[in-house]
Amino acid sequence: MALPEPSERARDLHARMVEFMRERVLPAEAAYREYRRAAGPDDHTVPPVVEELKTHARARGLWNLFLPAESGLTQLEYAPIAELSGWSQELAPEAINCQAPDTGNMELLHLLGTRRQREEWLAPLLRGEIRSAFAMTEPDVASSDATNIRTRIERDGDEYVITGRKWWTSGAADPRCRLLVVMGRTDPDAPAHRQQTMVLVPRDAPGVRVVRDHPVLGHHDQHGHPEVVFDGVRIPVTDVVGEEGGGFAAAQARLGPGRIHHCMRALGAAERALALMTSRARDRVAFGRPLAEQGVVREQIAESRLDIEQARLLCHRACHVIDTLGNKAAKDLVAMAKVAVPRVATRVIDRAIQVHGGAGVTDVTPLAGMYAWHRAMRLFDGPDEVHLRAIAKAELAAEPVLPPAWDTTARAEENG
Repeated sequence: MALPEPSERARDLHARMVEFMRERVLPAEAAYREYRRAAGPDDHTVPPVVEELKTHARARGLWNLFLPAESGLTQLEYAPIAELSGWSQELAPEAINCQAPDTGNMELLHLLGTRRQREEWLAPLLRGEIRSAFAMTEPDVASSDATNIRTRIERDGDEYVITGRKWWTSGAADPRCRLLVVMGRTDPDAPAHRQQTMVLVPRDAPGVRVVRDHPVLGHHDQHGHPEVVFDGVRIPVTDVVGEEGGGFAAAQARLGPGRIHHCMRALGAAERALALMTSRARDRVAFGRPLAEQGVVREQIAESRLDIEQARLLCHRACHVIDTLGNKAAKDLVAMAKVAVPRVATRVIDRAIQVHGGAGVTDVTPLAGMYAWHRAMRLFDGPDEVHLRAIAKAELAAEPVLPPAWDTTARAEENG
């Protein structure tokens, strides 16, 4: 299937993004790491370089590119730009205001938010003035099945009362976080997919308590992934997202685009890992010759390029279907990409670590942190097993284009 060529505007933004990454983002990584190292893992204050980069990005027109209504880009046109941001996961996505979980929350508010909700929350998020978090996963249930959610959201007159415990509430440790998008159960007696509701909760609402931040394979991100307790939190019923009982559908609407955006960025991480691998292979001498002349290393490089190109084609095809037929039509392709792309990223990063030897598992290179995040990606936004189940279900339900080449029933009848 031939994919459409990007518009001139998309080409121009891509060129600007390449320049921005080279001139601003990659050189800023050292300052970012040094600030975080000095602050310590329990300090989630924002390194000043982040706001500096945001200012430069806005001046270059690299802002809110993830949202077609804001950027004018298709998902397919955005994909190569998002991929570039994946080269510097901690800095670049936020620098261009395209960082999860804010992007998913902004998409949700754009799609389902009331005028007041958009003015109060979406507008400052689009301006990059505040950050937000998404509270869905719970420690006591298998949250990959959203119908298991146990946090209660009970109606009391003109208010909802929220009681429950969440974890992996990405973004909630950031001091700029002002909003929590919370998924909970409003009607346990309703059909399974109509029991849940999504609501907007101010981060400073009475009864909201951040218990602790969870590291990702030992690494504490600046924005955090905390465990959060909701102890009788009260919000007005007007802070429901969409409608009561529509939480499951809202979650799917939010997570679909978010998954493909994660895949776009993961391709960038894989490309950076391959670039680091090839550079190391050229420069490092072992057993009397450069690693690049060792057959096993050359094979690892070649396999990595094959992996990346195949994963990119799948991701871009999913984007094209989203653009032309909508999110629902692309759901199986998005599920395939969500499984395939993180697998590729971790394989390529793992090969790069191996070629770097001991340096690959330290903070001397970015590889260890890259591996941790992309290994976690095989769990968040739905683990591989859930997506594989959905892919298999769709395949079993599909009518084959041609009949099976071997009809075992007819052959058995012929043989008596």
